[in-house]
Amino acid sequence: MNRYGEQAMEHWKENRPQAYRELEDPEEFFTEVGEEIAKEIETRAREMAGKEPEGEGYLQRLQRLNTARLEAEGEVLRERVLLEEEPDQE
Repeated sequence: MNRYGEQAMEHWKENRPQAYRELEDPEEFFTEVGEEIAKEIETRAREMAGKEPEGEGYLQRLQRLNTARLEAEGEVLRERVLLEEEPDQE
């Protein structure tokens, strides 16, 4: 399981315990979720980074790619991992 799967699993344990308990195989579920998230981040980061501008130097390229990756990661984690807490069930 990659770090995104681990992060999602921990978030669900703390904030979505009912949904977590209902999973038949949490290890498999979060392994798959982690892989999907990693792919989505990579795809989005490439789209955000766009094409290399003419005359772009190494440091500018590195900054552009890192910024795109961080932004993509933040978006995907908010959408797929950091889900809202379950309502209190009594």
